[in-house]
Amino acid sequence: MATDASGYSPGLRVLRQDDWDTWYNTLLRGFGGVPEAAEERELWRALTECDRSLGIWDGDECVGTAGAFAFRLTVPGGASVPAAGVTMVSVAATHRRRGLLTRMMRRQLDDVRAWGEPLAVLTASEPAIYGRFGYGNATLSLTAEIDTTRVGLSVPDGTDDVRVRYAVPTDVLDVCEALYARLVPARPGMLARRPGWERLGVLDPESERAGASPLQCVLAERDGATVGYARFRVKPEWELSGSNGTVAVEDVVALDPTADAALWRFLFGIDLTSKVTVRGRPVDDAWQYLVSDQRRCHPRLRDALYVRPVEVGAALAARTYQAPVDVVFEVADAFCPWNAGRWRLSGDTKGASCERTADAADVALSVRELGAAYLGGVSLAALAAAGRVREIRPGALAEASLGFGSVVPPWLPHGF
Repeated sequence: MATDASGYSPGLRVLRQDDWDTWYNTLLRGFGGVPEAAEERELWRALTECDRSLGIWDGDECVGTAGAFAFRLTVPGGASVPAAGVTMVSVAATHRRRGLLTRMMRRQLDDVRAWGEPLAVLTASEPAIYGRFGYGNATLSLTAEIDTTRVGLSVPDGTDDVRVRYAVPTDVLDVCEALYARLVPARPGMLARRPGWERLGVLDPESERAGASPLQCVLAERDGATVGYARFRVKPEWELSGSNGTVAVEDVVALDPTADAALWRFLFGIDLTSKVTVRGRPVDDAWQYLVSDQRRCHPRLRDALYVRPVEVGAALAARTYQAPVDVVFEVADAFCPWNAGRWRLSGDTKGASCERTADAADVALSVRELGAAYLGGVSLAALAAAGRVREIRPGALAEASLGFGSVVPPWLPHGF
């Protein structure tokens, strides 16, 4: 491909550090053009991995962006598997419907394969986009709006032994990050954060507060040890009848049930508030089983993490299976044809292998459905009921569905 006087190749290329501002401004414009606070911009500058990021250039103008963070993702069985965190994807409105997104996705997945990462993951601003590239929705997140004037909590014995105290969020960042890291192996979908990512949890630009307070933090302590933390904002509101404030919960992490209950009891009881809002929580969040009235919590679910097996054999062999499974999958993958064909998966709670085979297929599905079921939060049987998975050998679907399940529902704790 011809290059200009600067040595650049026109079109698609790896991001250079010197081009980051132009590249990032293109991304911001693609998401509405609202400038970010300086602290937020500088954090994303520091986290961007330029050698894993792509841009499309039309002359001197950047018209497409895409990046991929180097993550490690917890999978069923507790293993931490390399995964490319697809991020910062945009195409300029002036260059839509010209195949630019497909070009970036094609190059990116080829790169991920070359890096030896068996999975690619993302959160979708528009869920309809990424299915054609093989990404399946693998986790859900819980959102709720709790009327704390009419919803009470019944906490477990021992909760009163936990002390809750205020702390400055940035002052206790290392303590909170250490608690988070202890929980990562226990739940599929959680990300092992590299240094620098802990700052995301305390990013607090005034433009993001929507009239609420600066970020606040409390620690849960027992016998001198920190066993949990919560981050939140309070939005005061007053009506003729009195106070009607909201506690907007940003993050709750606890090592055990009593620490968790103590934190939620604190959040429910903050003076001059009548509502607690939560977002992005795991679907089995424990407070749901402590409340007196779930209806008045108004729980809702939404899609969260999308998973794409980049190397089917390596991905399926990287996790364990909660029941023995020995199934041949016929996998369709038009976008990454090296995955297409038959794969024999044999595994149990101790480990697994997944190799190409000429044996007859037991179950047929696309790589998108394989990604959706990969973390154990979406049942292969449910996908079959929707016509997305086809059973060929009687009994194989039940075997695979049981094996793929996860005792703990997968959860993505934050976006990227």
